[in-house]
Amino acid sequence: MRMIFRLASGVALAALAGCATHDAAPVADTPAPVVSSVAPGAPGDRPTWVNAAKTGVGASYEAYVDGQYRNGGRTGDVSRVWFSIADGVLTETMYGLIHEAQIKQLRFAVVTDTGLSVEGADTSSRTEYLHTDDQGRPLSPAYRVITTDRQGRYEIEKRIFTDPDSQSLVVRATIRALKGRITPYLLLEPHMANTGVGDSGEAQRGALYASEGDVHLALRPTLPFETASVGFVGASDGLTDLADGRLGQVHETTGNQPGNIMLTGGLPQLGPNQSLSRDFVIGFGSTRTAASSAANRTVATGLDEVLARFNGEGDRVGWEDYVASLGDLPRIAEQSTDGGKLAYASALMLKVQEDRTYAGALIASLSNPWGDTVDATESSTGYKAVWPRDFYQVAMALMALGDAETPVAAFRYLPQVQVRADTPGNTGATGWFLQKTHVDGQIEWVGVQLDQTAMPIMLGWKLWKAGRIGDAELAVMYARMIKPAADFLVDGGKAGILWNDRQITPPWTQQERWEEQEGYSPSTTAAVITGLTVAADIARTSGDPASAARYQAAADDYASKVEARMFTTAGEYGDGRYFLRLSRNEDPNDKLPLGENNGQPAMPEDRIIDGGFLELARYGVRAADAPSITASLPEYDDQTREARFRVRYDLNGVPGFRRYGNDGYGENTDTGGNYGVGGMTPGQRGRVWPIFTGERGHYELAALLAHPSADQDWNAAQLNLIRQTYVRGMESFANGGLLLPEQVWDGVGDDTPRDYRPGEGTNSATPLAWTHAEYVKLLRSLSDRAVWDRYAPVEARYASPGGRNPR
Repeated sequence: MRMIFRLASGVALAALAGCATHDAAPVADTPAPVVSSVAPGAPGDRPTWVNAAKTGVGASYEAYVDGQYRNGGRTGDVSRVWFSIADGVLTETMYGLIHEAQIKQLRFAVVTDTGLSVEGADTSSRTEYLHTDDQGRPLSPAYRVITTDRQGRYEIEKRIFTDPDSQSLVVRATIRALKGRITPYLLLEPHMANTGVGDSGEAQRGALYASEGDVHLALRPTLPFETASVGFVGASDGLTDLADGRLGQVHETTGNQPGNIMLTGGLPQLGPNQSLSRDFVIGFGSTRTAASSAANRTVATGLDEVLARFNGEGDRVGWEDYVASLGDLPRIAEQSTDGGKLAYASALMLKVQEDRTYAGALIASLSNPWGDTVDATESSTGYKAVWPRDFYQVAMALMALGDAETPVAAFRYLPQVQVRADTPGNTGATGWFLQKTHVDGQIEWVGVQLDQTAMPIMLGWKLWKAGRIGDAELAVMYARMIKPAADFLVDGGKAGILWNDRQITPPWTQQERWEEQEGYSPSTTAAVITGLTVAADIARTSGDPASAARYQAAADDYASKVEARMFTTAGEYGDGRYFLRLSRNEDPNDKLPLGENNGQPAMPEDRIIDGGFLELARYGVRAADAPSITASLPEYDDQTREARFRVRYDLNGVPGFRRYGNDGYGENTDTGGNYGVGGMTPGQRGRVWPIFTGERGHYELAALLAHPSADQDWNAAQLNLIRQTYVRGMESFANGGLLLPEQVWDGVGDDTPRDYRPGEGTNSATPLAWTHAEYVKLLRSLSDRAVWDRYAPVEARYASPGGRNPR
């Protein structure tokens, strides 16, 4: 068990920290600032979040206690602190539940002989892992971040990690003057209780404090600041004051008026080639005392020891132990083309993005998409929430890695986000899974997406067949969760929750996997057929043969009508024969327009193509060489189409794909602005998603396995071609922190918000858990020589010779 030492509040932190510093005496005196008690200018500027293109995210590894997160297990007390890094600075930092941000960012402003320089805006950066194996593969999400002033005046190195035994975060900084004199200032922008308004603060040389309601933060430097101040952003904050090169006003408190605040701590001035090191520990708690105690415990432990515990070095239990528990990781990493670095980073990313109160609650991303222009006056989760679709992808990837515990915890969590008769506000049908929720089950979005109802069933079947859950537990979960879900996939019903009162008649779905359109979707239908087929298998095992027959009959009916409902024979492109992204009704040839979305005008359904039809082959609903599948590939791959409708973009030799033609979920081609800035306009454009490079790699593997050659050398060469094209392709989309994004720049548009290069992640969301999951699953599929998401009963019934597939 980790050992925790308590620190008396009156003991000087510097003495206990044992921090090695290399401070120089100030080179020149500066006038003392004017001190005032209460900062003016409340409530400050309208707050936003920050860049969503993270280069690092982290949290401690916590071992389950009987499948739950509780204190007292192998890893001691449970830490509930997460952090992120973007542009070389600490960004959104959560404490409590995984979506509850408490910090917007922590960075340094540096006064130089030639002007003020601010980390992020005026620096370049690189992100490295602190703890790796002898092959350079990361073993924990602890980071070294180096920012360098673009004019070469200074460099700052930060080491960032959390304390696995306390509710605290550690930033160990070394600041080097490269030329001329510099005076650094630490800038902390809290966003307590997940908003940028309502915060109160107090600044002392020995500590900086912020709070809102019953959430408190205490930042402790290992040596007192030279000066300390708190102010309202845009009015009396330290950064605004430093515009003239000096901190002229110091404020001790925000008083009785809360708002959008910034805390500032001044550090000693350095001359040329001088450096200093400072450690900063940020504690969180329900009171100021609790937050201070959390920071004090971390300091008392010793920061080198805290890092060793975080890593799990020696006999300590930490991230090394989790990585070592992934029995399939080493062999699937052999399928990579980067020596396994991204595979190991992906394993960390998938586990980090799990809540530490609700075991198994897997979120989509530790980011707020396009956060630097997203309003922070109201609490929101961004992507730090549960979508059963993303959830399924992550749980399946963790299974692929050999994680024996997290996917089971995830499966057991799922009833919390299923609609029941007692779901708050529900007056309608039950059994379907909520579109989006907080990790505690609080309802956020309520559209009915049938793939999100099928995938929990699919996950349960996979876990059962893998021996992770037994027949007895399966029978319990069948009655509690699987049967209600399967019944809904057969019967549908009228939703009755919040705004949603639509009648759902499967396999027609209110929203397909991109949450924007209603109708018949190839990807959604593939999941529904698969979910019902494996539900029938589960029902038979659970002693319910009548339901088993009903589920299978519905799946057979849906499968027999796939082409009739969704495959056009009179389309706009090529020979006119291909799968649509979506058909609004049962006639795929009527050219009915799809709905307007994301500022894009309605277009006839036969002009909108996506890769959703590949999911039919992935699960086994159609053979990889089914005529409807192969006929659709040329239209999906057509790169001569006009930019609005074009889907495929080969970026730096890597096949990349947009979600679909006419996608508007992305940056604006007319203005270069972030998504949604200035309202929904036709200039918005969804970019390339690395997920689809992995999906295409899975399809190519399925196609190869359907018709292997007798020449084993040829087979090996084809497998290697898939590796070099699709595995290497996904690896090329990772950033310097080995994080995979939701979207990468496709090169369309004259302006780029951040001078993106083609193939570089945008400000949409990084890391996207689904992208990391798709990469891991592709490695596992290549290692197994079998598609990981293939379902044997589905393939046998619909895609094998003699099966029911009529085409």
